[in-house]
Amino acid sequence: MEAFRPRSATAPASDERQEPVRCGRIIEVLGEPGGERCQARWEERRERVWVLVRRRVTMGLLFYPRGGSAQVVRYLAGALEDAGWSTELVCGSLGVAGETTNAASFYTGMDVQALDFSPAVEAFDRGEDAVAHDPPMSPSFEDRAGVPDRALASVSPELGDHLADAWARFLQGALRRTPGVLHVHHLSPLHEAFARVAPGTPLVTHLHGTEMKMIDRVDQLTRLAHMQGTDLAGMADRELANVLPSLESYPHEARELVAQTRWEHWRYGSYWASRLRTIANACEHFIVVSPHDRDEARRLLGVEDDRVHWIPNGVDTHLFDRREVRHDERVALWRRWLVDEPKGWDETGRPGSIRYDERDIAPLTDPHVPVLLFVGRFLDFKRVPLLIRAYAAARESFEVQAPLVIWGGFPGEWEGEHPETVASSLGLNDVFFVGWRGHEDLARGLSCCDVLVAPSKNEPFGLVFLEAMASGLPVIATRSGGPLSFVNTEPGAPNGWMVAVDDQDELTTALIDAVNDPGARRARSENAHTQIRSHYSWKQIANRFTDLYEHATSST
Repeated sequence: MEAFRPRSATAPASDERQEPVRCGRIIEVLGEPGGERCQARWEERRERVWVLVRRRVTMGLLFYPRGGSAQVVRYLAGALEDAGWSTELVCGSLGVAGETTNAASFYTGMDVQALDFSPAVEAFDRGEDAVAHDPPMSPSFEDRAGVPDRALASVSPELGDHLADAWARFLQGALRRTPGVLHVHHLSPLHEAFARVAPGTPLVTHLHGTEMKMIDRVDQLTRLAHMQGTDLAGMADRELANVLPSLESYPHEARELVAQTRWEHWRYGSYWASRLRTIANACEHFIVVSPHDRDEARRLLGVEDDRVHWIPNGVDTHLFDRREVRHDERVALWRRWLVDEPKGWDETGRPGSIRYDERDIAPLTDPHVPVLLFVGRFLDFKRVPLLIRAYAAARESFEVQAPLVIWGGFPGEWEGEHPETVASSLGLNDVFFVGWRGHEDLARGLSCCDVLVAPSKNEPFGLVFLEAMASGLPVIATRSGGPLSFVNTEPGAPNGWMVAVDDQDELTTALIDAVNDPGARRARSENAHTQIRSHYSWKQIANRFTDLYEHATSST
């Protein structure tokens, strides 16, 4: 691994960075800085040139469009444009034009340079390692079986270097000018690639939480391995030899984690935790999305508070707002999502493998019945199986039949129990799986529902909470992570219900209260709508990003 440039490294001189070809029309107006006739004008106006050049930010995202960070990039770029900053994005892409995983389609209207992962996925389908392909598939912070983007903790140091090398080569051709400021999403080898191609460029690192969750799990698993007298690689070897210690040899509170762990997928976890911490040590400015993640950055990365800036995600208040949905429109939407164009999926991973008919969806079309909604990926910390079990217990006490809609789950991606398998095992016929759909559909879906329920453990932020609340839905969340910064924060004006993490009984009670008390539901709905729209629009949030960009460039 090439050494990552430390924070104290000296940036290139300004004349080196501002070559005529990279300053474009500004140079045409002011003249060549080396020319005798315009030297005085150049010196006089150099500062104004720097201000103009700096108002362009280059964003980097190691992954193809899939999760919440991709939505943040898309919305933030539009808000920055309105604030006078142009944006270019370097990112991954998957699939052909028109698919939601295709970068050009997902980030329509943006200046996008995308590294296509499709050949790597085709190699995976032939039985090869997608991460070893050239160009490589970017690995994931999560551990999922049978996918081309395997866990980063399973990637060898050599393949980690291959990943950074491939991105550096791509950046050399993709960047048409020296970046004024870099905004890199997530902590990843993409930092190393940018350090080679654009050394000394002001850098802002945006932590979205998943990288820290991976490091946290690595630390936990390392401690458990040490209890067994070995390290993560040793545990992986024992797994391959089928000589793992029994669950009873671990502390009771660790047994669930151990039971879910495939040690071979965490073989290089300690290496990656160290490598990412080295990258973090070289970063001068961090953005975190919640006070919880600020504390996690200090605990897991050793980042001092003066390098961390808390800037929450915003919400598109134009797309996500209250809207009246006529009865016939509501029926047509549920019919399209669940009957005509089903995208829900079971353990086969195939969109549309869960199907419904007209009679099945009748509970969703009654305007007098509240509809409960979960939105998100099927990751372990989202606690979707826990939600379904709490719902099964709560429905016995519902005064009206209130269906539960499970919206999302990227096709083929789940950790732990599959939510549909849990619902089927409990005999629930009023839990509906909508599948993975676009943001425009989500805005319509929120208008057809009444309460958002997301019992995540330490949700890094929870953008969907803001989208739901801006649409007038109260929320049920846990007292952990990002929601602590915007759910029930105003005394006397609650906008939802808060429950303890992993407390099924308390979650059950909250579901019953939300369904059986329409007055409380309406009051919390009004508070949610007012509070989120007043403080979390992207237009308001964007100014905090531009202030940080200016600070980063002025301090380099």
